[in-house]
Amino acid sequence: MSIDSLLERAQGLTSDAERVTEAKLRTVALPGGRTLGLITLDNGEDHTKPNTFGFGSLLALNTAIDAALADDSIDAIGITGKPFILAAGADLTSIQSGGPDAVRTIAELGHAVFRKLGEPGGKPSFGFINGLALGGGLEVALHCTYRTVMDSAPALGLPEVMLGLVPGWGGAYLVPHLVGADKAVTLLVENPLNQGKTLKGQQAFEFGLADAVFGGADFLEQSLLWAAAVLAGEIAVHRADVDRGAAWDAAVARGESIVAAKTGGASPAAKRAVELIAAARDADRDAGFAAEDDALEAMSKTPELLASLYSFDLVQKRAKRPAGAPDRSLARPVTKVGIVGAGLMASQLAVLFVRRLKVPVVLTDLDQARADKGVAYVHAELDKLLAKGRATQDKTNRLKALVTGSIDQSEAFAGADFVIEAVFEEMSVKKDVFKAAEKVVSPECVLATNTSSLSITEMAADLEHPERVVGFHFFNPVAVMPLLEIVKGERTDDVTLATAFATGKGLGKTTILCKDSPSFIVNRLLGRFMGEVAKIADEGTPVPVVDSAFAGIAPMPPYVLLSLVGPAIALHNNETLYRAFPDRFYVSESLKRVVEARKGSFYGPDGEIDPEVEALLVKPETPAVKTAAEVRAQTLSALADEARRMLDEGVVAAPEDLDLAMITGAGFSFWNGGLTMLLDTSGISEKVTGKRFH
Repeated sequence: MSIDSLLERAQGLTSDAERVTEAKLRTVALPGGRTLGLITLDNGEDHTKPNTFGFGSLLALNTAIDAALADDSIDAIGITGKPFILAAGADLTSIQSGGPDAVRTIAELGHAVFRKLGEPGGKPSFGFINGLALGGGLEVALHCTYRTVMDSAPALGLPEVMLGLVPGWGGAYLVPHLVGADKAVTLLVENPLNQGKTLKGQQAFEFGLADAVFGGADFLEQSLLWAAAVLAGEIAVHRADVDRGAAWDAAVARGESIVAAKTGGASPAAKRAVELIAAARDADRDAGFAAEDDALEAMSKTPELLASLYSFDLVQKRAKRPAGAPDRSLARPVTKVGIVGAGLMASQLAVLFVRRLKVPVVLTDLDQARADKGVAYVHAELDKLLAKGRATQDKTNRLKALVTGSIDQSEAFAGADFVIEAVFEEMSVKKDVFKAAEKVVSPECVLATNTSSLSITEMAADLEHPERVVGFHFFNPVAVMPLLEIVKGERTDDVTLATAFATGKGLGKTTILCKDSPSFIVNRLLGRFMGEVAKIADEGTPVPVVDSAFAGIAPMPPYVLLSLVGPAIALHNNETLYRAFPDRFYVSESLKRVVEARKGSFYGPDGEIDPEVEALLVKPETPAVKTAAEVRAQTLSALADEARRMLDEGVVAAPEDLDLAMITGAGFSFWNGGLTMLLDTSGISEKVTGKRFH
């Protein structure tokens, strides 16, 4: 389709729902007498809402580029974004509503507009990557002749495969020709399948995506001076040669291996991304871009994309409006935080609270040495951010000064609005902690527990004010995992609950309201999952076969996950659930033996089952060996049963909350729609429960 036809069609597809990103062109006089036409992308929103490319945004960018190309006084073109954000890729709402035809149009339009920046015979162009650049946000810079990147840019990458898509605006063709096929496999396939891993600015420069890296508040000024030097011939940009022979074949083979291991063939997008990299070697630019158009259109017709868009809607919309949360106007301000405990979990919480809320945080423990150790951990983490350029010395000093340690709770918790415990997972211990804290805090202070499985109602039962106790369950590692389960006890009041949600939002977490029930949401579902898996293994199916059954569903094989969580923690969770629901949950004898032997993992350093662990595993006289497909079907059936029970019990408001929790708290795949969408599309929901979740 011609560019004029594309522009006309895009005009008709532009929606009022799109948050249009404007492309503002201004001229900049460079040293040496040259003039740069600088295009700044800006959607007019605050800095928490990134620029995106929908039909309207692409039309605006096209107009700006054409104006720069037509102006004879402009010698070169630059493109950058509003502070700290270049762009976050396509506006998925415009894709979601338009169907395959709209997807084809936006794919071709993006190519047609972006390639004006880098076509031979045109004006030299510079992509100034001043912050977040994902998907099309990175691709628009890749089309430029040259690129600079801010060293502290938080995230650069091509995450489309995670969303059931492929890079459709040049990434699949340009990246392998820029940095080689192996790095292209990492950026397009491996990183998206690794929980959407991205590159920081300095890493992107070292990766070869940018020609220069600058830091500080004067990033744009430094980039403009560098561009002037390039245009004057004072700086020559050299890039490494790309091996288009055996190394390309090896990279494609590695990509195929990653796709098989990570998805088990469940992600058409991952497979197609590898195919695009393979085809890019012998394709010219026109053919490479046309292949991306075809692939993107094909992906738009898959159920995986529909599930991905459902997942995207959950994390972008439902996560921001938690179902069942009280009116936010009821929330009390939190101006000081107390933490009971100073171990690793408590110290991680302290880092999060002080960085996000910027209020005094006091760690308390049984002796001063432990409290001081917790404070030292927080200081060390803040120093790491300083060393990485993610904080200034002044900011680091101010945050350090806010964190203290004490053994005197009456002094430490004076004036605290929010006290959270992070001590041993034992009911009697936690009840004693709250009983002591209640004596020294104000009547309005919220008492929060980071318990992963214990009853909030029981924990608060002996207190004078049980209404101010709330579950505040984080996931490890605290700084990385986005989910925060907020658990309402039987007597938790709305003011406490509203304060908990407001605090969770201030911490930057995805908050989900949960009824007080054993192990809450994620740990209950994972407990049923791991229990079913362990039962199958104890009955005779080898652990490696069991682990091979879940590629494309869970972020890692179950026994690898168990090793990461810790066998003792997993055993405790399953024992808690078994006591509550002995008819459905299973406590593995093999797991008990592994915990008693103090083994931290089922696998050795070589990736094989640890021989010492192998010797501990239950060996049934008549083993029932199942295939990977049978393991998968039996386990998913158990999850369908548990999910339906949780909804019937009112543990959460809707299936969407189960899926949001499993995506953000357990890393379940976007392209499956978390859990319940997968159970629906596979037919397991109706087979097990008699009806679909959606």
